[in-house]
Amino acid sequence: MFYDHQQIEKKWQKYWEDNQTYKTSNNTDKPKFYVLDMFPYPSGAGLHVGHPLGYIASDIYARYKRHQGFNVLHPVGYDSFGLPAEQYAIQTGQHPAVTTEENINRYEEQLKKIGFSFDWSREVRTSDASYYKWTQWIFIELYHSWYNKNTDKAESIQTLIQHFEEKGTEGLNANQNDELSFTAEEWKNASDIDKEDILLNYRLAYRAETTVNWCPALGTVLANDEVKDGKSERGGFPVFQKKMMQWSMRISAYSERLLQGLNTLDWPQPLKDAQEYWIGKSQGAQVQFQVEGHDEIVEVFTTRPDTIFGATFMVLAPENPLVEAITTEAQKVEVDTYIEETSKKTERDRMADVKNVSGAFTGSYAVNPFSGEKMPIYISDYVLMGYGTGAVMAVPAHDERDHRFAKKFNLTIKKVVDTDEDVQEKSFDSKDSVCVNSDFLNGLNYNDAKSKIIAEIENKGIGHGTTNYRQRDAIFSRQRYWGEPVPIYYKEGMPYTLPVSALPLELPEVEKYLPTEDGDPPLGNAKVFAWDEENQKVVSTDLIDDKTIFPLELSTMPGWAGSSWYFLRYMDPNDQEVFVKKELADYWGQVDLYIGGSEHATGHLLYSRFWNMFLKDRAYITHDEPFQKLINQGMILGMSAFVYRIDGTNQYVSKNLAKDHQTQKIHVDVSLLKGTSDELDTEAFKAWRPDYAEAEFILEDGKYITDREVEKMSKSKYNVVNPDDICEEYGADGLRLYEMFLGPLEQSKPWNTQGLSGVYGFLKKFWNLYFNGDTFEVSDEEPTKAEYKVLHTLIKKVVYDIENFSFNTSVSSFMIAVNELQKIKCNKRNILEPLAVIISPYAPHICEELWSLLGHKESVEFEKFPVLNEEYLVEDEIEYPVSVNGKMKFKISLSAQLSAKEVEDLVISDEKMQPILEGKTPKKIIVVHHRIVNIVI
Repeated sequence: MFYDHQQIEKKWQKYWEDNQTYKTSNNTDKPKFYVLDMFPYPSGAGLHVGHPLGYIASDIYARYKRHQGFNVLHPVGYDSFGLPAEQYAIQTGQHPAVTTEENINRYEEQLKKIGFSFDWSREVRTSDASYYKWTQWIFIELYHSWYNKNTDKAESIQTLIQHFEEKGTEGLNANQNDELSFTAEEWKNASDIDKEDILLNYRLAYRAETTVNWCPALGTVLANDEVKDGKSERGGFPVFQKKMMQWSMRISAYSERLLQGLNTLDWPQPLKDAQEYWIGKSQGAQVQFQVEGHDEIVEVFTTRPDTIFGATFMVLAPENPLVEAITTEAQKVEVDTYIEETSKKTERDRMADVKNVSGAFTGSYAVNPFSGEKMPIYISDYVLMGYGTGAVMAVPAHDERDHRFAKKFNLTIKKVVDTDEDVQEKSFDSKDSVCVNSDFLNGLNYNDAKSKIIAEIENKGIGHGTTNYRQRDAIFSRQRYWGEPVPIYYKEGMPYTLPVSALPLELPEVEKYLPTEDGDPPLGNAKVFAWDEENQKVVSTDLIDDKTIFPLELSTMPGWAGSSWYFLRYMDPNDQEVFVKKELADYWGQVDLYIGGSEHATGHLLYSRFWNMFLKDRAYITHDEPFQKLINQGMILGMSAFVYRIDGTNQYVSKNLAKDHQTQKIHVDVSLLKGTSDELDTEAFKAWRPDYAEAEFILEDGKYITDREVEKMSKSKYNVVNPDDICEEYGADGLRLYEMFLGPLEQSKPWNTQGLSGVYGFLKKFWNLYFNGDTFEVSDEEPTKAEYKVLHTLIKKVVYDIENFSFNTSVSSFMIAVNELQKIKCNKRNILEPLAVIISPYAPHICEELWSLLGHKESVEFEKFPVLNEEYLVEDEIEYPVSVNGKMKFKISLSAQLSAKEVEDLVISDEKMQPILEGKTPKKIIVVHHRIVNIVI
């Protein structure tokens, strides 16, 4: 019977949509299971075959859990704010909302064509005002909260105000920007503006001057992962370090909880390691160094206070405010020049460049509080202002980078005496050795020396022991148009939140999406974007009088704002009263299975965990962590094609002749190759782009052969394969099975369209099991034990594979089972019905059609998954290989019920054994029960 995949797939996709097959109920007695894919960003390029890999895996698991009787939440939505849509708007003048809508429609069309079991009724989009109303609400909640270290959680800002009213700062243990000290009386007498200024020091969402990645060409701040080699990832424009007033989120308050929470999560270890490194917990001491001839003090954090005797110079971050104060007139030009050069590097670049050290001398010296020696103070880009105090005491005998710096600038490298009293110039692996240049620490082990020196630092009043974290607060401002407006207005220079009743603060229309002539963000171009405090509404900017009508914040939120909590909104996306009802948050709880890329390890995943913990602190939800189990899918790689252009010419030389010329290797679109070969269609190449129209070709054997290479599948490499084309030719079920068949989910693997024919052939075999010629023919006759064995062998394997996310081996098992059933010409209902259920999570369309042909009126989706019966797997007979003196001689089939002794007797007496023994008595007989017989003669 002809397998018409196109007709079948269209039919069932329409059925699922018309009947809302995958719509999830919030009112059920079923146990829940929440399966989620990382939030897709809808780009104009649409999906290529690499994108659905994780979606197919999560869809298989979601379908499997439905078969097990779970109420499955498997939603989808779009992370639809972002820079690409805005850049397109700048170039074309088309509103980002228009292109975003077009891109989403294209994505939905493609996703539905692949047959995902998403609950489309719960779709959310971060750029919809009905969604970002609640992102703004969470921001307001963060703004009106502080972190109480005594209770180790976020609390309402009102509890902090109450503390100030009763005790001032006495007994306060808070996470804050600066140490403040005042009495209750001083607080009560402070002006309202002063009180707001003080509170800003404690709020979880606060405004402060921060060093950012500033891209003048794009007119916006960029996140670290949007910058590569000092240039913007989008457009390749120069990026500079710049100090700006920015909104920040106090994620640093949660560093220890974020670290400890990793122990409760079923995540890949490399991902946990990445977060642990990013959080960067370290224990040591804060130490103060007096600057000679100045009132200023340089404060450092060091994990090795015991090495203070070996400190010979100090290094400040170029952004450190002390630099301007302590730089001498003679060194000013050199220092200013160096600061300018450093501003062109991102912090990520500075951290990564461990071998090339550079710096400038400030002209000033600090005094070592233990040795009394003068220590020259330098600036260098390897010290970051955001980590520790933005200053380090350099111990070149104990740190590789300090050592390189000392060598470059010809600075003292003090000889180090460790606990073995061996003199070394450097000992970078000296974790267990103590830097000793006096009797003070002599003879102590590392931990005792560290404790003793910290006690002495505290005794001298020059510092204290402390725990530090590398993680810094997250910058929350973007000077962009296409993002969530920040619900803040300014009165007398201080920020105030809009009332919740005014939300959403909608994104205003602007004439252009570039910054204003005054350098304000694009929202500065809006004509109607001011806050009327009296009438509680947004009004024209012309009415701003700073009395009743005030300016609104012109920055928008970063891309991670909306994606930090979207998993909660899926629980109840249409609720107008709350972001999610408490009872629904309790029912759905954590995401049970989260699948997405490892590139989000230290961005989205950390921010989501932070917001989740905050919402729990404020009692809006009850779970600590958002995502219990996480899997990072690998990439599907593309097979790129290249042509070789001879330098300085318009000639292109075939692959095997290229070695005889100076050439440039250029990507070419794989669609320009002839069929599945490596031969270039030269006429299609000339028509591809105007600059290739006059191309000349040097051929080999009359053909132009391209070079091929496996790379990341990317539009820029012209190696993408459109899933629409695959669905057209091989079907969505073929695409789904093939992507799983390629290899383990977590590994990257190359795409090869030719491999689809094997999977498509399997689907046709599977389909024809149910037919006799063109007639659907399934027998109600009781299956044989052999037929049941094939089925239950498959059940056992597939259940194990799905629960261990080993989807590729499941597809192999399907092929084996179908081949075996085909060989024994099985058409029994009691085999073929459960077979359709087993395969349906992987290939839902064909299984729905077969299920319907089998006489069922309801979808196969909610049919109970077949239960394994081990009895069918018990062997009646065992085929024993018989080995004599290490060589296998023959095989013998014996009852599985026989004992080892009975097997031994039957083998020895077998007629095939007699000519081998030649009358000899075996020296040894070893029977491995149900496995093999070994005989030594």
